Amino acid sequence: MNVVELHRRACEGFDERVEAISDDQWDAPTPCPDWDVRALVGHLVTENCWTPPLLEGSTIEAIGDRFDGDLLGADPKNAWARSVKGALDAVQAEGAMERTVHLSSGEATGSDYTWQLFADHLIHAWDLARATNNDERLDPELVSACSDWFTSMEHGYRQSGAITERPDVPDDAGPQTELLAMFGRMA
Repeated sequence: MNVVELHRRACEGFDERVEAISDDQWDAPTPCPDWDVRALVGHLVTENCWTPPLLEGSTIEAIGDRFDGDLLGADPKNAWARSVKGALDAVQAEGAMERTVHLSSGEATGSDYTWQLFADHLIHAWDLARATNNDERLDPELVSACSDWFTSMEHGYRQSGAITERPDVPDDAGPQTELLAMFGRMA
C-alpha cells in the first residue's frame, strides 16, 4: 500500500470520529496535553490547510499567518470536511509525492511529508476516539504501516519534543498498543 492510500484511509478514520462528536463533547479533554476535542480537531484542520500550499512548493514564509487563529468557526465539522478535501486533493495530485516540500525541519519529498501527515491523522484518530468515548480500534493495516515507518523516526521525534516518553506496555501488548506507546500514549 502506498502512502497516498494510507493517508486517505487515515483521513477517513479521523473523519468517522469527527462525525461522531456530539455537541457537548467539543470541550472534552484528550490524551494530548492542553488540548480539548475542539483544539485537536483544529490542529488537524490547520494541518490540512497547510498541505496544499506546501505540496505545491510554497515556503512557510510565503504562507505566513494565513492559517493562524481559529479555523473551525461556528461549524467545526464542516471546517474539517472542507480542509480534508483540500488536503486529499493535494496529496493525490499528479507529481505531489516527488515534489520538494519546505518544512520547518528542512526540505523533504512530498512522500516523506505525506508519511508524517498519515501518522498524525492515524494517531489523532485514536486520541479523538478516546476523548469522545468512541471506537478506539485503528485499522490494523494502517497500524502496521505506521509502525514500520515510525520505528526509524521515533528517536528523532522524541528528541525534538514532538512526542513524550514511551510508556511501558505489557509483554503481550498488541500492535496497536505498541504503536500508541511509540507515540507516547498509554492505551
